Order: sequence, then C-alpha cells, then structure tokens
Amino acid sequence: MKYSEAGLPFRLALVCLPLAGLLAAALTTGLVVGSSSLPLHEVLRALAQSDACDPTVLAIVWKLRLPRSLLAALAGGALSLSGLVFQTLVRNPLADPYILGVSGGAALGVVGGMLLGLPAFLGAGPLAFFGAMAAFGVAVTLSLRDGHVATPSLVLSGVMVNAFCSAAIMFFLSMTRAHTLHATLVWLMGDTSSATLGSLPVPALCVVAGAMLVFALSQTMNLLLLGDEAAANLGVRVRLAQGVLVTTAATMTAAVVSQTGLLGFVGLVCPHMLRLTCGHDQRVLVPASLLFGAWFLVSCDLIARLLSYAGAMPVGVLTAMIGAPIFLYLLRRSGA
Repeated sequence: MKYSEAGLPFRLALVCLPLAGLLAAALTTGLVVGSSSLPLHEVLRALAQSDACDPTVLAIVWKLRLPRSLLAALAGGALSLSGLVFQTLVRNPLADPYILGVSGGAALGVVGGMLLGLPAFLGAGPLAFFGAMAAFGVAVTLSLRDGHVATPSLVLSGVMVNAFCSAAIMFFLSMTRAHTLHATLVWLMGDTSSATLGSLPVPALCVVAGAMLVFALSQTMNLLLLGDEAAANLGVRVRLAQGVLVTTAATMTAAVVSQTGLLGFVGLVCPHMLRLTCGHDQRVLVPASLLFGAWFLVSCDLIARLLSYAGAMPVGVLTAMIGAPIFLYLLRRSGA
C-alpha cells in the first residue's frame, strides 16, 4: 500500500511513532551526555529519586539537564508548529515566527517591558504575547495591497519588523546596567541553560493546549490552503479560523520565547523538511511538526553543549547556522 493511499490512522502511526522514538532517544541522551557523562542506570535511578542515588547525580539530572532538555523540547515543538501555522495561513514556505517578526516582537516585549519598569505582575509571558501580536500586526499592515495581504511583501515586511525589534532591543540594552548585559545578550541568542522545573508549567500548558487546538483545526488548515474564497465556499469561517490560528501560534511562540529568547529558523526548517517526506496533509503535519521540532531543538541543544566549554554556547547560534542557508535556498527558489 502506498503512503498516499493509506488511511489517516496508518499515516499518523507511520510518521509519528518513529518521531516519538527519536525524541525519547534525544531526551535520554541529553540526560546522559554532558561535561560529565553519567551511566544510564544512574540517570534512571536519579529519575526515580532513589535513596541510593548519588546526590551529585541527582542534582545534575533534576536541576540542570532535565529542565534544559524539557524546555528545548517545548520550544522546538512550539516554534515548529507555529511555523507550520504561519506557512499555511500565508501559503508561503518562507514564513515562520522568527522571519515574520513574531519572535522578535515577543523578545522586545519582554526586554522593553522589564527595562521600562512595567508592573511586575504582568510577567514575561503576557509582555511577550503583546509584543508578538503587535509585531505581526505591523507586518500584516505593511503588506496590505488593495485590502489583501501580499504574501511576498509579508515575508519582507516581517524581516524588516524583526530588524527593527532587534535594533530596539539593542537600544534598550545600551541603557541598562552592565551587570545585567551579558545574561540578557546570552538569552537573546537563544538559551535554555537557565531553565528550571518551576519555570516549565506555564509554557507547557500553552504549548499542549495550543497543539490540541491546532490539531482540531488541521482539516480547516487543509481547506485554507485552497485559498480564502474556496475555503469559504466549503463552509469555513475564514476570518474566525485565521484569527484563532494566529492567536494560538503567537501564544505558543511568546510562551517559549519568554523562557528561551530568540531561536531562529526552527519554524522554517522543520515544517519544510516534513513536507518533503510526509506530504501536505495538515492532519499529519501538525503532530509531526510538534514531535520533529522538539527532537530537532533537543538535538541542537545537545550538540551546542558538546561543542562548547561548560555548555556555554547558546543553542540559537546553532539553529541560525542551520536555518539561514535553508532560508536563502527557499528564498532563491521562490523568486522573492
């Protein structure tokens, strides 16, 4: 039986089960490998919080490696899925939260809000969300042509909005105290090393709830790929569906960017690679993007730890080195 002729449950199992296995293997490797490698049985004993476990191993697993690996999985899954949503809505493979300025807006919201002394009860998450929505709104407004969004202009507008957000962040940082500058710059490069188990519940809730909502709308996303008019003729409430999907993608992006800083091109690379192997059915691509993005970023984070002294390389450096050439290839192929 050909893959394209198989039923949805078979295709989901064929794609998602191997990806889930890869993700589990990457998470396990992330707990075992590091500046000091740990035997697998010691890691398993630490996860079980056995009384016989070495306290040092227990601290390494629970305070350092497990939070970092889980945050990388959440961030990779959220950014990959958000990239798929944006690419579907604008029907352009160049779209992703970073390129459209959503990630940059989220980071600007966090940095600007904190440095301007906005009330502490707002927190990083809401500040990131407002910044993400504002940046995407500006990009959409700049790309309007006769009341319609011109997708090539949207990508270029997003790039310019992202550049402006980066410049604004640098402006804020130039006025801040020196002792906070280094930590903020590392965060902006995309860093998971500051993760703690206590910081994970909120982004985990946003990502899980967002993924469930996007999967529920995956058939609607298939219809949106046909164009707004065709989707409306097939019974889709186009504006409502687009608003829900954009808000969900922006929320997931803001939730992880507020923890990790800027992680470029994850949402570009992962959905594109999956389309080449799994086709264009959003009902398969949605869970596959979540799992593949999680595996991709956990693997990149592991490689960044191994390549640098004491795990000091931000993972965003590696994702940019991988994603930027792929973006240039897609840009050249699209003729934009």
